[in-house]
Amino acid sequence: METVTLHPQNREQLNAIKAFAKALKVPFGPSTKAEQTEREKGIDLYGIEMVKTVEEAEQDIKNGNTTRVKREDLKSFLGL
Repeated sequence: METVTLHPQNREQLNAIKAFAKALKVPFGPSTKAEQTEREKGIDLYGIEMVKTVEEAEQDIKNGNTTRVKREDLKSFLGL
């Protein structure tokens, strides 16, 4: 069977998820840090929105959506 990891954003969501799992008689419990993926660790540290932003930026880089700036043009590029 497949394992699904949920990331409740508040106590109310956590309680609802636990109640749902109990109603379906699905075993559950907290994961240990060793069981977490790098993405899950990032979510714990920085929050889901920050992780999504970084993932989108990484995808942009892979797709070639980047801007190269020469060192001598850096100040004007940054508006300094």
